[in-house]
Amino acid sequence: MPGDVAKLLNALALMAVDTVLALAFVDQLWFSDLPCPLCILQRAGFTAAGFGLALNIIFGPKPSHYGITILGAAVGAAVSVRQILLHIVPGTGSYGNAIFGLHLYTWALIAFVLMILWSAIMLLDDRQFSRADAIWTRLRPLPVTAIATFILLAVGNVVSTLLICGATFCPENPGGYLIFNENLRLTMLTGAL
Repeated sequence: MPGDVAKLLNALALMAVDTVLALAFVDQLWFSDLPCPLCILQRAGFTAAGFGLALNIIFGPKPSHYGITILGAAVGAAVSVRQILLHIVPGTGSYGNAIFGLHLYTWALIAFVLMILWSAIMLLDDRQFSRADAIWTRLRPLPVTAIATFILLAVGNVVSTLLICGATFCPENPGGYLIFNENLRLTMLTGAL
């Protein structure tokens, strides 16, 4: 597969990661389902995996970029398995709402496994590595949109985590944004008002 086709496939994969991260924000903001610490780590896994895809789009496909994607997805998968095991015992409850019968952490595990398999399959075609492209010079809408959306969502996740956790460890079951009070005013600035 030529390098341009590989870049297009990486852009489509990055759009899939963007979709997952955007849906996590919809769940957080629209349904007021704040992410737990393990959920935040799963988002970090998606961000790390997406970073490898973004590098493939910008600098051309390289095995090391796929390696970043695989490592990010593997760490995210491990965190997902940990969360599944916490809630697999009957009577222990679950975290968040189920979608099509599965909780978000189970869907995350499925997505991480698919990302690892996709990266492994992409690594099987050496033709994408034959041409030493520098930066992809032709600006195409899909890759640019995928990267811009990814950057926005990655920064949004950092800001969201800071708003939920502050500068300390994240609460096990977050009840609100630690930096804001009920009226969404900064608690540090308003004091005890």
